[in-house]
Amino acid sequence: MTEADFLKIADMLYKDAGIHLSPSKTDLVYSRLSKRLRTLGIASFKDYCALVADSSNAGERMTMLASLTTNVTHFFREKHHFDHLREHLLPPLLQAARQGERVRLWSAGCSTGHEPYSMAMTLLAMMPNAASHDIRILATDIDPNVVATGRAGIYGASDLGGVPAEYRRRWFRPAPPIAGTGRGGTDEMDFEVVDAMRDLVVFRELNLIGQWPMKGRFDAIFCRNVTIYFDQQTRERVWKRFAERIQPGGYLYVGHSERLGGPATAVLTYESNTSYRKTGA
Repeated sequence: MTEADFLKIADMLYKDAGIHLSPSKTDLVYSRLSKRLRTLGIASFKDYCALVADSSNAGERMTMLASLTTNVTHFFREKHHFDHLREHLLPPLLQAARQGERVRLWSAGCSTGHEPYSMAMTLLAMMPNAASHDIRILATDIDPNVVATGRAGIYGASDLGGVPAEYRRRWFRPAPPIAGTGRGGTDEMDFEVVDAMRDLVVFRELNLIGQWPMKGRFDAIFCRNVTIYFDQQTRERVWKRFAERIQPGGYLYVGHSERLGGPATAVLTYESNTSYRKTGA
């Protein structure tokens, strides 16, 4: 892989997903994509760049993007956000839902579903019949592979380590065997989310720097450890769009190393533990 090859790949990733790749990521790009070249029988990165640059190969370009994105996640990651959700944001929202009002939460950059299902468990612990009300959690990611994993809702026993025992008992069940894979069932210790969780969470593919088809506003948006892969200009643009989509009094939760900047700070006020509250009417 030449420097020119790397720059072409980095440019495509930036244009497609807003992800900034510095030259220090050259080895990572080589490692992740060389496997793909071998699978396709392509001898050089120059030829691979030509392949994914061709508009007729959009599927392979998405495969490249998925190969280069990072999906580190686990249930109840950065637990303080779920504590805040339970203690501060949800009580009045659930009371309003009992009166017929709409409640919407968004996990933006949901990866394999651990985050939105953690949100769902937090909510169900407070309102077990939540799905019978107008309450929904939107879970989106640019990578169709992780969206499919989240939608399937099947996780290994090791994935459930951060889930309280009572939550595991109530909202996970042994997964049935999956034909032809050797996975599923109690022997392999795979578990699936129960219907109460499935009914709350809607998974969709979405590019944060692309068009957003949703029309309504959200009471809370979780977008944690996603914008660290963007440059500052792209971060501020995404944060501004989030601010426009949050209800007054609603919250944006970001990752532990992220701090808001740019136009969004005019209406999103830092509260605590990387949570920002929207002010105004």
